[in-house]
Amino acid sequence: MAAMDQTITSIEPIALRIPLDIWAPPPMSQGTPRTHVEGLYVRVTTGGGVVGWGECFGTARPMVLAAFDSWIRRLAVGQSASDEQLIPRIERMLLSLSRSGPLAHALAGLDIALWDIRGKLAGVSVSTLLGGAKRKCVECYASLLQYSGNAEYIKRNTARALERGYRYIKLHEKTAPAVAAAREEIGPDIPLMVDTNCAWTPAEAEAAVTAMAPYKPYWVEEPIYPPEDFESLARLRTSTGVPMGIGENSTSLREFRRMVTVGKADFIQPAMVKLGITHMAQVAAEVEQAGAILVPNAFYIGPAFLAALHCMAAKEKNSPLERMFADFGATPFAKTVPVINGGVEVPEGPGLGADPEDELIARFRV
Repeated sequence: MAAMDQTITSIEPIALRIPLDIWAPPPMSQGTPRTHVEGLYVRVTTGGGVVGWGECFGTARPMVLAAFDSWIRRLAVGQSASDEQLIPRIERMLLSLSRSGPLAHALAGLDIALWDIRGKLAGVSVSTLLGGAKRKCVECYASLLQYSGNAEYIKRNTARALERGYRYIKLHEKTAPAVAAAREEIGPDIPLMVDTNCAWTPAEAEAAVTAMAPYKPYWVEEPIYPPEDFESLARLRTSTGVPMGIGENSTSLREFRRMVTVGKADFIQPAMVKLGITHMAQVAAEVEQAGAILVPNAFYIGPAFLAALHCMAAKEKNSPLERMFADFGATPFAKTVPVINGGVEVPEGPGLGADPEDELIARFRV
């Protein structure tokens, strides 16, 4: 029997905008109200007809699309989808342009799609390709959007998360009263994380995190701007005693190493939509061997969420996976890979284990 043609014949980025309901006024994001999930899926097709799906950082859509149109498509089409050196080779070719930002985000989406194809060709799941699933189900944490310190919204929606079965909750808030409101609602035993999105200078962070400390944050995420100020992060970790998380804005393996060795971070949080599976697996192995815990940023609901799920299943240390907590105009994989009682069963089918629904793409494509 002739081998199936594994040549990449097309790469198609697909932008989607899925309505988002957070049961409160929408927060501002990059200067506009956050009313939708901005998805940028990547459909890669081989000469043998195998289709793989990936996902990029959708908020940077115009720039990521330009990266595909200007460079990535012409460098990848015609190459073998099974070539594990394809992404590293393209990274080297485009070295002078950037090793981060939209170019890296585009390559992350392509990388995820290639892993999906490789799994489908081999007839095994991505977690199997990564060395085998260590767990059949991955617990998720409810990642609330920002309620700008409104205690009523915070209490109402932390309670809603508990009702839906979540046992870990993360806020996107910046004040101690906001954290206190959540802690009052959920009680002393539920792990409560706080993502501040690089809100403060080191001095401001010292005061803010110290004020939050009595409410026992499980971690405080990205408290300092710029996020690569790892020396200040280490001082903050030491002075407050509060565990620290960091990583969603990085794409360099060297930086992730320094987060642990210099920044003394407890939780490392690369974004799958900015990194891809290849680099995520490398980061997981290195940082967990160094004593930190990988907890990927997963504030997206498309193929990259499935990719992060497989990485979480395959890594050694068990930890919860982020899940955006909201109601959506439609939820990708709602029937094939549903979130039930705050957990997700790891799909055992080939590749990522599920493809985005045709009707969802037709309805929300832009």
